[in-house]
Amino acid sequence: MLLAAATILVGFIMLIWSADLFVAGAASIAKNLGMSPVIIGLTIVSLGTSAPEILVSFTAALTGAGDLAIGNAIGSNIANIGLVLGVTLLVAPMLVHESCMKKEMPLLLLVTFGAGFLLLDDVLSSLDGWVMVSTLGLIIFHMVRSQQQDEVLVGEAEDEYLQPLKSRQAWIYFLAGLVLLVASSRMLVWGAVVIAESMGVSELVIGLTIVAVGTSLPELAATVASALRGHTEIALGNVIGSNMFNLLAVMSIPGIVGAESLEHAVITRDYPTMIFLTVFLAVAILVSRKRRASVGGRSYIGRTVGVLLVSFYALYYYWLFLSI
Repeated sequence: MLLAAATILVGFIMLIWSADLFVAGAASIAKNLGMSPVIIGLTIVSLGTSAPEILVSFTAALTGAGDLAIGNAIGSNIANIGLVLGVTLLVAPMLVHESCMKKEMPLLLLVTFGAGFLLLDDVLSSLDGWVMVSTLGLIIFHMVRSQQQDEVLVGEAEDEYLQPLKSRQAWIYFLAGLVLLVASSRMLVWGAVVIAESMGVSELVIGLTIVAVGTSLPELAATVASALRGHTEIALGNVIGSNMFNLLAVMSIPGIVGAESLEHAVITRDYPTMIFLTVFLAVAILVSRKRRASVGGRSYIGRTVGVLLVSFYALYYYWLFLSI
């Protein structure tokens, strides 16, 4: 038990560090090869920041712990809204961009309900997995096409990737990050499965709690740090993007590797909680849009929403405790 806990802790640290190496190396290689900074940001960096969840999901599916992978995807989404956004809003009000209200949030709602529809039969099949991945591909293609025409975004991306790593250093970062990602994900899955067995709880619950929170902690730290510096405008977009990747990339993997039968609690407890938090966030954004005339024409969601999100997150954990 103690060894498994230590393995999980070391696995988390390695996972976070190796993901940073992987993203820095891959983005620099792409930049050195002449790829557009906007495409780098929307593909390599977006996939790279979800690399810990993707690798954990893939490793879990290969080792027969598909429930842990599904729990990781759903639990990460619940943590992103309830914990990451909730705590960030307690630190500072969050600016809501117009594109978030008109494009990104409606798309997340569509993806959330669409993926839920595929799971209603309590089975994540290979077909379901490929439908999810194909949908993600279409979304990325659409985003690349639309954002390449946005001069402001192109300018920001150029500034962000102005000085890539040198070719040899980029490849070292990329390969080292990839190897460490694989190794740390195996450590994390092994430790999580051992703890689940020793505590007598399901792998799904471990995925929903320990693994999901662990992979969300770096995002929480980065988002709160940005809020303290007054840069809250990117946090909401990052969470929405991360949640879409979790549903369409991370959760699809167990189905693609091999059809996975779901615990019934996924449909009756966990997925409905994720839908509730997503819809609540959408309503909060809609209300902020209607009130923006009173705050200088800009839309904000504030601390009241943060208190409610953190409270909902705590209640969900209490529900999980009662279920166990």
